[in-house]
Amino acid sequence: MTDLFSSFEYKGLKLPNRIVMPPMCQYSVEKEDGIPSEWHDVHYISRAVGGTGFIIAEMSGIHPDGRITNRDTGIWSDEMIPAWRKIVDGIHRYGAKAAIQLGHAGRKAEDAQPPVAPSAIAFDDTYRTPRALTTEEVRETVRLYADAARRAIEAGFDTVEIHGAHGYLIHQFHSPLTNKRDDEYGRDLALFGEEVTRAVRAEVPADMPVLMRVSAAEYVDGGYGVDEIIETCRRYRDAGAEIFHISSGGEGPIGAGGAPGAGPGYQVVLAEKVREALGVPVIAVGMLDEFVDAQRVVTEGRAELVAIGRGMLRDPYWAVHASRALSGVLEVPEPYRRGYRASK
Repeated sequence: MTDLFSSFEYKGLKLPNRIVMPPMCQYSVEKEDGIPSEWHDVHYISRAVGGTGFIIAEMSGIHPDGRITNRDTGIWSDEMIPAWRKIVDGIHRYGAKAAIQLGHAGRKAEDAQPPVAPSAIAFDDTYRTPRALTTEEVRETVRLYADAARRAIEAGFDTVEIHGAHGYLIHQFHSPLTNKRDDEYGRDLALFGEEVTRAVRAEVPADMPVLMRVSAAEYVDGGYGVDEIIETCRRYRDAGAEIFHISSGGEGPIGAGGAPGAGPGYQVVLAEKVREALGVPVIAVGMLDEFVDAQRVVTEGRAELVAIGRGMLRDPYWAVHASRALSGVLEVPEPYRRGYRASK
């Protein structure tokens, strides 16, 4: 039976298990230069030691003003490659695979002066009103994603994830709430994300599957639902995205229709719908911190991979502890084994 501890292989990506650490910003670049620090070394490598099969590094800006805050990581310069390579080498040393999430915060860039977006619409009254990108700037931003993907491969990452969720730039382009442009990128809401996907795909070796993260429902008045995002994802799939990481929300306040109760696995049904419609592997996420909840998603065939977010922030050894609780196959690292033996 396929379970959390079964290996997973898609093209050249071979994972030792189906446990994913999703990208979670650390806001810990004290020098504000975008270069990951010793904190990031420990943060990511410890999860590899703890048995996680696939680690996706936090959203890293393709441009300095594309970060959520100035304390976020980036990948907009070749000067950043050595620091990322050190982290990737450590992750590989302990048996895990690594990706990095390429992103641009758009109108949600808190420290940009000013932020940029498809249209000059602020997220809310606590955010600055962004400047609308020109058509030429949009095309240049596509190139920045491609350049970032090239750097990620040079740093040794096993693949990349494009961030098209949570109200950030690609999401802003494919949402009718935030894209009010009158050029080609406004007439076709999926065009920007499609061009980014195609450009990233061109920089990534053929045997590496490109990941795309999307919010499959906005829950905002006038926003899109899963049926609409499936058609957008179809465009992204055809442009080269091959594994979809399914989340929701992030583009505005919850509307009159509300959102589903945020209980264990509340977003899994969205991942299932994308998977069934497009025939693609999916990563399910959403309060799956309890071992049995995460296990059930895989054993019931609802998703190929399961992302553990807050649970893995609390416990770097979540995967090992899940294995022991569920009679899996992960070994406790040799230096720590005596901590699991009964005292004599």
